[in-house]
Amino acid sequence: MRLLPALLMLALLAITPLAAQADGEPATLFANLTLVNGDASPPQPGMAILVRGERIEAVGPVGQVQAAGAKVVDMKGAFVTPGLINTHVHLATPPMRRYAEAMLRRDLYGGITAERDMADDLRQVADLARAARVGEIPGPDIYYAALFAGPEFFEDPRTQAVTAGETPGKTPWMRAVDADTDLRQAVAEAKGTGATAIKIYADLSAERVAAITAEAHRQGLKVWAHAAVFPASPAEVLAAGVDGVSHVCMLAYQVSDKMPLAYHRRPNVQEERLAAGDDPTMAGLFETMKAKDQVLDATLWVYEELARMSAADPSRPKPYCSAPLAARLTNQAYRADVIITVGTDGFSPGTSPWPALQDEMQYLQDTAGLKPLDVLKAATLNGAKAVGREAEMGTITPGKLANLVFLTADPSQDVRAFRTVRLTVKRGVLFWRKDYRPVSKAETKDAE
Repeated sequence: MRLLPALLMLALLAITPLAAQADGEPATLFANLTLVNGDASPPQPGMAILVRGERIEAVGPVGQVQAAGAKVVDMKGAFVTPGLINTHVHLATPPMRRYAEAMLRRDLYGGITAERDMADDLRQVADLARAARVGEIPGPDIYYAALFAGPEFFEDPRTQAVTAGETPGKTPWMRAVDADTDLRQAVAEAKGTGATAIKIYADLSAERVAAITAEAHRQGLKVWAHAAVFPASPAEVLAAGVDGVSHVCMLAYQVSDKMPLAYHRRPNVQEERLAAGDDPTMAGLFETMKAKDQVLDATLWVYEELARMSAADPSRPKPYCSAPLAARLTNQAYRADVIITVGTDGFSPGTSPWPALQDEMQYLQDTAGLKPLDVLKAATLNGAKAVGREAEMGTITPGKLANLVFLTADPSQDVRAFRTVRLTVKRGVLFWRKDYRPVSKAETKDAE
């Protein structure tokens, strides 16, 4: 008798057309808006977007996009963009659940619908990703990496914090790699965590970087790397075929007298060698990146933050790279047509109403010289490419996920418009900015 309901359901599905099943999903029509898409195309006024379930069903001029029974949301005067993507966050170093959930909530209500976690305690990150995906907590979708590095790196106290209860370097998400490592097994175990990618971090030779990259790709994972892995140089990292690199200033180690041998024993970038404008060595790196479609996660926010910390406390060690040099190198990459994304590698203070991603977008516009529409592309379509989900996200296109941000100001003129978020839609679910609950002191207490 227990089989009867299941059999009846199967029978109903067998005779119900798929189109009719789709039509049964809730539909929302957003009307009277200006579309500013993620492909850097000119804004289109007088548009409408039909969302059914978690996907975009139709996009077109008002009056031409209609659906019987759809809930109509009049967005007169609003500008709409694809959901933003932060390509560099750390949600669990160390794991702090309340703080992570608070950051995710602020990110979502600030227009971010997806982000890339660049190695953490994946026991917590995997659960956060699941909770955000199924709607248990408000937050962007999370795509995350397992970290591979040389044995020397695992003396870093951060690796101990993210492997509590286990041995740093001997977990699927924090793996020490040497000549004896079974890469096939190590990558398979990393994949078993639900990771989208392997992050190649530090203290590995060019040969080892290439071997990890080849095996990860063979098993269907992306490879995200530091732009210099030490002793592997930026040129060697790029030659290995990684899908993208992080931290634009690390590329500058290519002009060093001698490539540092280890991450924790590296000197500062020799900035004087890059003082005369566009450097031909850097131009060669950017040419390679363009040819290979390798993504640059510039993280200008990091260099600006290091500069602020240094100014506040002159006794601190000088940052390994200045914010102006980071901006100049990013501008050179931009002019070389490298794919640039928007990543922060950190969070703005809990007292801030907006996520750090909006600072990064502003730096890309104001200091690195990207046009506003190209900053938007970096934060949407390019971010989707970085996580291998451009078929699902990054532009407002029928069939893609209904990840949308509605603004009261025009982002094609100035990316500061993203501080006027009115509504975020993630997978068809509406998150009105007026309903946002700011980060509380209790939620940030553990991070202080």
